[in-house]
Amino acid sequence: MTYFDMNLDLTDEDRAIKEAAHKFAKEVMRPIGIEIDKMTAVEAVAPGSPIWDFLKKGYELGYHKAAFPEEVGGLGFTPLQSHIMSEELVWGSLGLTGVLLLAGWPYVKILHTGNQELIEEFVVPFCQCDDASITGSWAITEPDHGSDTLGPGEDFFYDPKLKWQCQGKLDGDEYVINGQKAAWVSCAPTATHTMLNLQLDTSMGMAGGGTCILPLNLPGIERGKPLEKVGQRDLPQGELFFDNVRIPKRWMFVGPEEWADWVTGNLGFGNSAMTLFAIGLARAAFDETLAYAKERVQGGKPLIEHYAMKIRIHRMFAQVEAIRAMSRAVWIMNSRIYPVASEYAFAGKTFCSETAREVIDEGVQIFGGNGLTKEYFIEKLWRDSRALTIEDGENYVLNRVGGNLLKDLYPRTSVNLL
Repeated sequence: MTYFDMNLDLTDEDRAIKEAAHKFAKEVMRPIGIEIDKMTAVEAVAPGSPIWDFLKKGYELGYHKAAFPEEVGGLGFTPLQSHIMSEELVWGSLGLTGVLLLAGWPYVKILHTGNQELIEEFVVPFCQCDDASITGSWAITEPDHGSDTLGPGEDFFYDPKLKWQCQGKLDGDEYVINGQKAAWVSCAPTATHTMLNLQLDTSMGMAGGGTCILPLNLPGIERGKPLEKVGQRDLPQGELFFDNVRIPKRWMFVGPEEWADWVTGNLGFGNSAMTLFAIGLARAAFDETLAYAKERVQGGKPLIEHYAMKIRIHRMFAQVEAIRAMSRAVWIMNSRIYPVASEYAFAGKTFCSETAREVIDEGVQIFGGNGLTKEYFIEKLWRDSRALTIEDGENYVLNRVGGNLLKDLYPRTSVNLL
């Protein structure tokens, strides 16, 4: 359905991006997302799976590099255009949008370092790729460590007794990597590269971390079986194992000396992106619910004609608009300033994800028993939404980290990059 936008200053280019992204989401992404949702996790990433066809089509359109600057081969979308595009893509499939956006995540972070050698080695080839032969992932969570890796400002973060399961040791001009990452590594079963968080200095505890880029075809790397999940089944996830994997020292682009600040900033940028998933999913649920309320007849008239239903539908509408307003504001701001204002990102992610879940839950309630059957798309949206408040930082943990920032960093200063 055509959706009114409260921003009356959208350009013709903005509207064209929105229309094209919605067409791709409706005609390609939603059908493929529904098809993959019915597969096993292994089938979803096997040769011949529609996920590969989706990736190739997405790359042909340049969606994987939309936000990259033209100087490195990207499309040079503005932050607003990136937001508009992402909302439409998530409307089609949250999981597949995750596959497409995560494909470029390691290269975005390398670009942010300004390291020209790594930009030429990794970012430029990615932006020149139009056949999905280069894709990325981000390996953070470990079987024994998740939220405790996100604790700058907390005493335990600096406790040397806390050891990561994935560690790197410097050996001459190379790092040697051993250990494993948990089954929640998004795109681990499909990616050609990963951005890996690991421990470099055990004396510093969780604060002694580092981040590197590495191809996943290196000797010593194994992938675990794809993870079976309740929702977001069109976003493949799985374990990664490292056995004496050697990488050049230059690929370790973040070290312990800046790790704590990098974690906060990277998490802030990532959670700004998480608000995009919330608005796309909430709007999809609202669209489904409004259409259903106009068609479903009870008591001799469509649901939308009932007094109480009008109130419920309009409240959902208001919540969707509130999510979009906050999401856009946070995304655009943190795409334009350095360092990012992580406290706003955490506030945006927690508010948007929780409100989106309320919208989707109300949609299921309005569908009644039909909302619990796989015949209706709202059921998939409900399952997909459950992870929103957990992934990329559990919401209470993010609120804690944000509270530490409010306590310690104000007044803050950032540089406007545009």
